[in-house]
Amino acid sequence: MSTRSNAAATAPPTRREAEARATRDALVGAALDLFTERGYAAVGTEEIVARAKVTRGALYHHFEDKRDLFRAVHETVERELIERIAASMEATQDPWEVLVTGTLAFLDACEEPAVKQIALTDAPAVLGWKEWREVDNRYGLGLTRAALQNAVDAGVLKPIDVDSMAHLLVAALSEAAFLIANAERPRKARDQVQEAILDLAGGLRA
Repeated sequence: MSTRSNAAATAPPTRREAEARATRDALVGAALDLFTERGYAAVGTEEIVARAKVTRGALYHHFEDKRDLFRAVHETVERELIERIAASMEATQDPWEVLVTGTLAFLDACEEPAVKQIALTDAPAVLGWKEWREVDNRYGLGLTRAALQNAVDAGVLKPIDVDSMAHLLVAALSEAAFLIANAERPRKARDQVQEAILDLAGGLRA
C-alpha cells in the first residue's frame, strides 16, 4: 500500500463525517433507551427523532426504516455485552476460571433491562430467528471458542472438538438466557441455570 493510501486510511474524519457519525450515534442511543423502556412495538420513529434531537430525514438518511435502526441497536447491545464479558475474562489467569467468569458475567447480564428487552425479547421477533442467531454467534462464538481452546491447551479440559463444543455451549447459554428473561422470578432462574451450565461444563474437565 502506498504512503498516500496509508495516510488516507489513518486520516481523521472530516467535519461532515464526524457530524454524520454523531447523528447516527444519537439515533442509536435514543432508540436503545426507548426500546429498553417500552419495547420495539410501542415506540414510534417520531419519538426516536425527538429524543435524538434530529430530523426524520436524518433517520432515513442513516437507516432504511425502524427495523433497520433496531438492527443497529441490537448490534450495539451485543457488542458492548461481549466487550464487557471479555474484559472480565481477561482479568482471570486460570483457564477454568476464565470459562466460569465468562459464563457468570453473561448470566448476570441477562437480567439487565437492555439485554433482556432488546436482545432476548424483541430481537428474535423483529429480526427473525435466523438473523438473531447469526448475530448471537458472531459476537459470542469467537470468545467462547478461544476460552475453550485455551483450557484444552492448558490441559484443564479433556481433548474435545473445540469448534463443535463452542457452538453447543453458546446454544446452551442462549437457552439459559431465555429462561432467565422469561421467568417470573429471574434471580431464582438465573441461579438454577448457572448450576446446570456449570455442571455441563464441569463434565469436560480433564
